[in-house]
Amino acid sequence: MAKILLVDDERSIRKTLTLFLEIENHKVESASNVEDALALLVNNTYDLIISDVIMSGKSGLDLLKSVRDTGLDTPVIIMTGEPTVETAVLGIQYQASDYLSKPVERHEFLRVIRRVLDVKQLVDDKKQLEIENEQYQKNLEALVENRTAALIEASAGVVSLLAKVIEYRDPYTAGHQRRVGNLAAEIALNMGLNTKQIEDVRIIGYVHDVGKIVVPSEILSKPGRISDVEMALIKEHAQAGYEMLIEAGLPKEYALAVGQHHERYNGTGYPNKLSHKDVLLESKILVVADVVEAMISHRPYRPARTLETAMEEIEQNKGILYDPDVVNACIRLLKQKNYAVDDTAHKIQITREEYN
Repeated sequence: MAKILLVDDERSIRKTLTLFLEIENHKVESASNVEDALALLVNNTYDLIISDVIMSGKSGLDLLKSVRDTGLDTPVIIMTGEPTVETAVLGIQYQASDYLSKPVERHEFLRVIRRVLDVKQLVDDKKQLEIENEQYQKNLEALVENRTAALIEASAGVVSLLAKVIEYRDPYTAGHQRRVGNLAAEIALNMGLNTKQIEDVRIIGYVHDVGKIVVPSEILSKPGRISDVEMALIKEHAQAGYEMLIEAGLPKEYALAVGQHHERYNGTGYPNKLSHKDVLLESKILVVADVVEAMISHRPYRPARTLETAMEEIEQNKGILYDPDVVNACIRLLKQKNYAVDDTAHKIQITREEYN
C-alpha cells in the first residue's frame, strides 16, 4: 500500500482516479490546485504524486519544479489532455517519473502506477542498503567481507530489476536487452577478452536501454514513422541511462558504457559525438551487438531482417560506424553453423573487483 497525493482541478477526475487507487489498497489524499498540494507536502510524506498539467492557476509542471527545487525525490507522474513535445521535454527536465495522456484508461493508469512504485521501492531499498553499509564500515574485516558479498548480491538484483523495467515499459522489444547482452558477451569471448570483461559486457547489455524510462510510452510503442522531435526525445535515453546507473550505485564503467552505446566509430553518434579513441571497448562491442540484434528482430514498424543483411550492414560500415576488431569477431561468430542469438537470462555475475 502506498500513500499517494492526487492533484487535479476536476472533481470528477479526482473521484474516479481515487477509486482506481483505493481498489488497489492505496491511501489517497487529493488537492484541486498547486497551492493546496504544496501545503499538504509541507506536513506530509507521500510515496507518489500524480498531477494534472493544465489547471487553473499554477500548472502541474510548476508543482513538479517546486517539488524538485525543495529537494524532494518523490516520484511524480504528470497527466495532460493536451500533450505537447514541450510538456514532455519539461517533464523530463524536471525528472517526472512518467507521462500519461488523458483520458486515462484504468488498466494503463494502474500499470504505470505499479511500475513507478516498483522503481521507488528499488531506490528506497538501495538507500537503506547504503545506510547499512556505512554502519558496517566500522566493524571487523570479516564483517566488511560479508557486507561486500551482500552488496554484490544486491547490485545483481538491481541489474535484474532494471533489465525488467524497460521490458514492461516497451513490450514490443521484450527480450532485446537480454539478447544484446548475450550476443555482446559472445563477441567479447570471440575477441579473447578475460572472464570479467565478458561478464561485464553481458551485464551492461542487460541494462543498456534502461534510460528509455524517460521516453513517453506512446513514442516507444508507435508503429509508424518517428518524427524528428520524437527521435530527439528517444535520444535522451543514452544520457538518462548513464545517470540512472550512477544513481543506482552500480560500477561507473557500466554507466559510462551505457551512456556511450549510441556513439559511433567516426564520431557521428550521440549523445556526445565521441570518436573511437574516447569510447570504451565494452561500448564498441555493445554497439555492434545492439545493431545486429535489432536488425534480426521484429519491430512494430518493420519485419525482422536476415542474419546475412545484418552481417552486410556491419561489414560495410566497418571502420566507419563500427570498430573493425569488434566487427571481425562478430562476423566470425555469426558465420558459425546453426548460430542463433542466445535468449537465456544468464545469472548476473558481478565480481569483487568492481567494488575495490
